Amino acid sequence: MTIPRPYDAVLCDFDDVIRFHDQTELNELERAMGLAEGTTTKVVFAPEVDRPALLGQITVEQWTEAAEAALALQVPREQARALVTAFVKAPVRVDDDVLDLLRRAQEHVPVVLVTNATLDLEDDLAWLGLTHFADEVVSSARVGVGKPDPRIYEIAAERAGVPLGRCLFVDDREENVEAARALGLTAVLFTDVSDLEAALAPLLG
Repeated sequence: MTIPRPYDAVLCDFDDVIRFHDQTELNELERAMGLAEGTTTKVVFAPEVDRPALLGQITVEQWTEAAEAALALQVPREQARALVTAFVKAPVRVDDDVLDLLRRAQEHVPVVLVTNATLDLEDDLAWLGLTHFADEVVSSARVGVGKPDPRIYEIAAERAGVPLGRCLFVDDREENVEAARALGLTAVLFTDVSDLEAALAPLLG
């Protein structure tokens, strides 16, 4: 007797699920400048600063210039530039356990990256050796719409060739998970690899 699959595609976020940034140096800089830890990240990801980059409307260079200008309202321009540089150049790591689980899932169903990303995503994937990892990549900067807008989930399901209701969605942000659930996807909030492991268990056995 064949046990039916719980879903027919996995739609997975990239940053803070697969790729992680080490902001230790940035945090040290912020403390040295008398700023609260996380100040730079908050400014960089403020909607008015990052949204144009995540929709492919401006380059990464223009995004960082906008972030620098916004930070310069709090610290001298030279310090703002140092903070943004530390943010951009933060070391990255890939979670091999997450990749292993997703590769095992690919033996059964397509895996699609669904990420709010800049126009540099393809270069980033190539640098990490992940150009051909996913079956499809849906980047907000390339499709002109980002999570939690319903359209990006629809595009990802279309790329996978699977109805929305037959997709598992994995993301580290609650608002993105809730948006997916509202569309009928099975959605999991990622906090660590055990969340993905549990979500894939019915598929992997």
